[in-house]
Amino acid sequence: MAASKIAITIEDNLLKQLDLMVKAKIFPNRSKAIQEAVADKLKRLEKTRLAAECAKLDPDFEQNMAEEGFLMEMDEWPEY
Repeated sequence: MAASKIAITIEDNLLKQLDLMVKAKIFPNRSKAIQEAVADKLKRLEKTRLAAECAKLDPDFEQNMAEEGFLMEMDEWPEY
C-alpha cells in the first residue's frame, strides 16, 4: 500500500508517552503508533456515525415495512 509522509504537531506529554511505548516495544516506531491510532479513531467515528443514523430510524415504521414485505411474499411461498 502506498504511504505518504506528513508533518504533525503533537503535545510534549503525548510525545513522551508515545516514546515510552516505542521504547517498551509496544510499537516499532512513532510512525506506526500514530498510524494505528488514526486508523482506530477513524473506525470508531464510522461506528458512531452508523449508530447515529440508526437512531434516526423509527422502529414501528421499520417493523411495519418488514411485515409488509413478508405478507407480500407469503402468497408466493409454497405450502408445506
